[in-house]
Amino acid sequence: MGLNLQEKQAIVAEVNEQVTQAQAIVLAEYRGIAVSDITKLRATARKSGVYFRVLKNTLARRAVQGTPFEALAEKMVGPLIYSISADPVAAAKIVHEFAKTNGKLVIKAGAMVGSLMSAEQVAVLAAIPSRDELIARLMATMNAATSTFVRGLAAIRDKKEAETAAA
Repeated sequence: MGLNLQEKQAIVAEVNEQVTQAQAIVLAEYRGIAVSDITKLRATARKSGVYFRVLKNTLARRAVQGTPFEALAEKMVGPLIYSISADPVAAAKIVHEFAKTNGKLVIKAGAMVGSLMSAEQVAVLAAIPSRDELIARLMATMNAATSTFVRGLAAIRDKKEAETAAA
């Protein structure tokens, strides 16, 4: 049984809300994938803060109308899953990692605010560390520099104390 007009409008509004907050959207064809595998992918996406939805393409086209992702509408053909995330890398990473283990999931296209991406570009985006990973690396680097500086000061202090005690 199909959806009535109010249900369709509610879905379009929900997806549009996600799209307006998004930094990236990835489209992938899921033809032939078992429901249990899609469920695992949904759970992984949810943990990473990625909005993941199987959606009618006509509804998705309406949801992206008037947004920076409007160019993606022409790629919305066939049975697709939509991965939408505020983190520019998260959606690409989740879908790409799953596609490595399940050959039936085929990445069709992606988009970042204002730019369309091919499947190859989505794979390159997925290889970039996430925002949290980059912040962790930056903090580790900053912490290492501070620790080295403090150890240097402590060594100078210990040397001066040793010289004072010897005199």
